[in-house]
Amino acid sequence: MKGKKRILVAPLNWGLGHATRCIPIIRALLAHNFEVVLASDGIALQLLKKEFPDLEALELPSYNIAYAKNAKLFKWKLLKDSPKVLKAIKAEKKAIKGIIDTYNITGIISDNRLGLHNKNVPCVFISHQLQVLSGSTTWLSTKMHQKIMQQFDVCWVPDNLGEPNLSGKLGHVDVPELPKKYLGPLSRFHKKDTEITTDLLVILSGPEPQRTFLEVKLLEELKAFKGSIVFVKGIIEEVQTKLQKDHMTIYNFMTSDLLEQTLNESALVLSRSGYTTIMDLAKLEKKAFFIPTPGQFEQEYLAKRLDVLGIVPSCKQEDFTIDKLQAVATSSGLKHFDYDVNYKRLFGLF
Repeated sequence: MKGKKRILVAPLNWGLGHATRCIPIIRALLAHNFEVVLASDGIALQLLKKEFPDLEALELPSYNIAYAKNAKLFKWKLLKDSPKVLKAIKAEKKAIKGIIDTYNITGIISDNRLGLHNKNVPCVFISHQLQVLSGSTTWLSTKMHQKIMQQFDVCWVPDNLGEPNLSGKLGHVDVPELPKKYLGPLSRFHKKDTEITTDLLVILSGPEPQRTFLEVKLLEELKAFKGSIVFVKGIIEEVQTKLQKDHMTIYNFMTSDLLEQTLNESALVLSRSGYTTIMDLAKLEKKAFFIPTPGQFEQEYLAKRLDVLGIVPSCKQEDFTIDKLQAVATSSGLKHFDYDVNYKRLFGLF
């Protein structure tokens, strides 16, 4: 249809969280009569194509971010990879000019893709990290990140402005020179009143090799679990596979609809403490146990914060044993915040 404004939505391909939290934004754009063009790379792009098969989808330069095998070397691996990331950002900046012209783009929503801005169209940056934790270099990583965010017109923070909130000190920093809007937690899921049929749902995600390390550990450790388990590996492939192994049903991945249903039907969720996962579980008011990705300061902070608050227990990957799950009994679980986003006003930028 002529006359519709066309918005480019482009999440970073680092695990699946950036892509999945863009899903409610994409749905809202479509509901408000915008056209949407998707853009990413790797599994993030594959996931969005599966969710929105009718939308135009473009491949962007890859950041090629990989985790160090040794968690202690995580930060130095990122530093070592920084020339690759800078090269990808440069390639993004170059690519976006052509994309705007070719696809008649009237606005850009970038979820942590640092080079996707252009002075000719309104540009939004989605991030819950106004402060970027990196241990002793937090001040530097934060300063660098804020400098990049200031090249966008506005930062959308997927969290509550006040208390209670989910991101803690990550998303609540005063940056006067950065225009920002708090959206409330974003989730593609809806809470349903369904019968609990699964005792434990395991959801794996995140970059390799740590995803595989955790998969191997949990498949062994959970053999002794008393009860039914659904195990989602978080590997996006052409075809969904399902394997029954004793008390465990193992999937390579789940589409949004099936995952929403399975989450609603599960008594307990075991997963990484990625921010998108936390937002999803809060929306569904779930009890959970977190194992943060080793060496990822952000996930370690979020897991520790929720553990200290008595909301979700957690432990380090190397320390996990099946007995640790008993701590869930005395935790409160995550709760949903009532936060209605005025999308009409939000999209007024475009």
